Amino acid sequence: MEKETKEERIARRHRERDAQMKSSPGYKTFAVMFTLAYPFIAIFTFVISTVLAFFSGVSRAMAWVVSGGRSH
Repeated sequence: MEKETKEERIARRHRERDAQMKSSPGYKTFAVMFTLAYPFIAIFTFVISTVLAFFSGVSRAMAWVVSGGRSH
């Protein structure tokens, strides 16, 4: 039987650890919850980004008006 190299041993341990983690109830619960919540996360991110862009535009416009049109 061939002796396992250090790299092979590390890779095998990582595979074993990943398999053990993926079989845990916490991992499975998180995977399902993240899959269900992802559309809401994406929509929330879009809405917040839009609101921030709007207020940034308002702020820039106010700075331009206050400076008498000289602000860039």
